[in-house]
Parts: sequence; C-alpha cells; structure tokens
Amino acid sequence: MSKFNRVALIGRSGHQQVSETIARLTEYLRDAGLEVWIEDQLAELGGFSEFRHCALEHIGQKVDLAVVVGGDGSLLGASRALARFDTPVLGINRGSLGFLTDIRPSEALEKVGQALLGEFTEETRSLNSVEVIRADQVIASATALNDVVLHKGQSARMLGFDLCIDDQFVYSSRSDGLIVSTPTGSTAYSLSAGGPIMHPRLEALVVVPMFPHTLNARPIVVPANFVISVTVTEKHQALPQVSCDGQTHISLLLGDQIIIRQSDERLTLLHPPGYSYYEVCRSKLQWGGRIEPQQDNE
Repeated sequence: MSKFNRVALIGRSGHQQVSETIARLTEYLRDAGLEVWIEDQLAELGGFSEFRHCALEHIGQKVDLAVVVGGDGSLLGASRALARFDTPVLGINRGSLGFLTDIRPSEALEKVGQALLGEFTEETRSLNSVEVIRADQVIASATALNDVVLHKGQSARMLGFDLCIDDQFVYSSRSDGLIVSTPTGSTAYSLSAGGPIMHPRLEALVVVPMFPHTLNARPIVVPANFVISVTVTEKHQALPQVSCDGQTHISLLLGDQIIIRQSDERLTLLHPPGYSYYEVCRSKLQWGGRIEPQQDNE
C-alpha cells in the first residue's frame, strides 16, 4: 500500500528530457491509482494539461509528496514554495550536478516506487529568511535553502558594508560581497568562495566574505539561531543586490539593512535507500581521485 496518495510532479517546462521523464512518471503513478498533480506552467507548456494542476506556490497544500525533475536549481525553486506546507520532496536529476536531486533518470520509476512504499531516507534541511529594512520599514523579504548573498551588482567597485552577528559588531568590510549559507548551501557558492563543507544535519550558518580587500578576513561558522545583520555603508551608481539561492533578487540603497536568520520553515528531503552524503561528495567533488604518475617516454 502506498505511503503517499497525492503526488505532484514539478520540472522546468520546455526541457525535452524533463518532459520525457515526467511523462513516464505520470503514466506510472496513474497506473498505481494515485492522484497526480502538475505545476501550472509545466502543465500548460509541457503537454500535461489533462492532469490536475495549480501554481507552484499552492501545490504543496494539494499533495503529500512532490517529485522534482531537473537540476538542483529546480529543486531550490520548488523547495521555497513547498517547505511552508511541510511537503516532502524527492529529486530526480536532469541537471549537471545533482547534490539535491540525487536519483538518476534511469532509476526514476524504481526509486519513486520504493518511496511510495515508504523505503527512503528522510532528511530535514533548514532554510534562511531574509528581510531588507529601509527607513525602519521592511521593504522586501524572501527565503533561501542554499544561501543569501550580498553582492555589488554590476558595479566594478568594491562594496562597503558593516557586519553584525547577534547584535555584536564584527567588522566593516570592503569586498565584492558576503555569503551567508546554510549547511545545504555549503557545497554551493560558499564552497567556491573558500567556505567549509558543513554536514546538512548541522544547526549552523557560515558567513563567507567574497574577495575582501584585507587578507585576514576568513569564513565564520556560527550557531543557526544567531541573527546576521549587514548594513550597506557606501553609495553605488550601480545598485548592489541581495539574492536568495541566485533566483530571488532585491536591489539595495545606501543605509539599507539586511537581516538574515534561520527560518521557521523546514524542507523535508527524501533520498533513496542506501543514500550517503559522503558518497555524494566523493562523486560530485571527485574526492579521493588518484593522481596517476606521468610516464617518461624517453
């Protein structure tokens, strides 16, 4: 007997390989007698309008399992909408990396079938919330599964800002920006900027400066319940921005304050049986690869 009765299929419309995988899944789930929902845009542009469908923002309240077909970017976008409903998510990788979408397309039917029977590993991932405050008013807010990034936008100049952690002043900085990452995002932009890899079960945040003007600025790992505050201290012709998961962007002015804290929302991520975080790191980051000695042809 299936553990789930109503399943949503989410993926990028207009992507042929995504559509092919979703077509196989719709047939499989319908034959299993389950109620299938499709995200609106995919239903209209992908040829799945015969199925129940609604906007991504509301699909989490319609189903008890969401299957995301695509890359990690697709799952990041879906997770921010699904976490508020505590809808578990299973990811099938049709992208290039697949840290979060860890099921191969060739195994999609088998692994989804196992999940329907309750055979999966469940993980809870934390999200960050961000508010932008201008003249004592909240002008924008968003959430992020990976990271909140303050960056200089299209300006070639460095960005000036003050950093406070849990109401304590840390430093003033001139740099290309600042990354505040969850453990999930520690293998993404934060890693590229020199931040540490954090196990996703950690309750922590990492604060990583981007190309700072001083050589002694280093990543800082802090408890997840600490509040990060960043204030823009220099005026720029090209507006600096704060972005969430590289998908939501908010333009900033001089004096704007960015408040980042752990969100009350959580993402429930399902993995197939035998999942290992370290195996994912070995595979995606090529840990432990042997360096073969060069042959001397002389």
